[in-house]
Amino acid sequence: MHPMTPAPYRVCSRRPDLADTVTLTLRPVEGPCPPFLPGQFTMLHAPGVGEIPISISGRARSGGYAQTIRAVGAVSGALCRMRPGDVVGVRGPYGTAWDVPAAAGLDVVVAADGLGLAPLRPVVRELAAHGSRYGRISVIVGTRSPATLVYPGELVRWRDLHGIDVKITVDHPDRSWRGQVGPVAQLVDRIVFEPHRTFAFVCGPGVMMRVTAAELVRRGVPAGQVALSVERTMKCGAGRCGHHRLDPLSACLEGPVLSYERAAGLLAVMEP
Repeated sequence: MHPMTPAPYRVCSRRPDLADTVTLTLRPVEGPCPPFLPGQFTMLHAPGVGEIPISISGRARSGGYAQTIRAVGAVSGALCRMRPGDVVGVRGPYGTAWDVPAAAGLDVVVAADGLGLAPLRPVVRELAAHGSRYGRISVIVGTRSPATLVYPGELVRWRDLHGIDVKITVDHPDRSWRGQVGPVAQLVDRIVFEPHRTFAFVCGPGVMMRVTAAELVRRGVPAGQVALSVERTMKCGAGRCGHHRLDPLSACLEGPVLSYERAAGLLAVMEP
């Protein structure tokens, strides 16, 4: 099969997460599911509509991929309407991974905004499963409102069952909200970590990553120990489309995960 030809995958399950967001589990129609590393993505093809890059948000119990998708356009909308038994096209996995082994022995900060928690979910699952390998583990999450928080049950389990320090902030609180209000970056001052012995993983909109990464570095975390994802710049996933250049980098070939050292100059390009 040509590397640019999507392989057929069957939708095994569909879980509505929010009004506009679902998590699909996908398995190849034939053969085993290729392995993936946290942070990698696939190119998901909705037949007759097109394809988009979507992060792998976990390994499903069935052995396939879990992928969380928000309906924001024609392709993502078509994918969100898929039902168990439907067939989609999949290329990949592609891309660089979150370097979780590099965080061994260090404090860890995971910072996400909105659906940026999806590509970081496998990271937190790994940290939770092997907590003794790391120092303090903190997960700070931002969302538009309490009703738009993804994986709320997992956030509770990470806190209550695994002792992870989980903090959440919202942009628009409702009457029941008693927590923090404002940007994710302000939560950096509300968690405990030893800056020079900390590794951070950050994913969200460009402005959130820029501000949060800058705040972590201001606090003393080395820029080379702050990892970001530039997945939204991906086009074909394989470096063949010619639209993936973010000079001097080739995002499709060198991303999506980059250190803040390398990504700092690109973040302004990613901002709306």
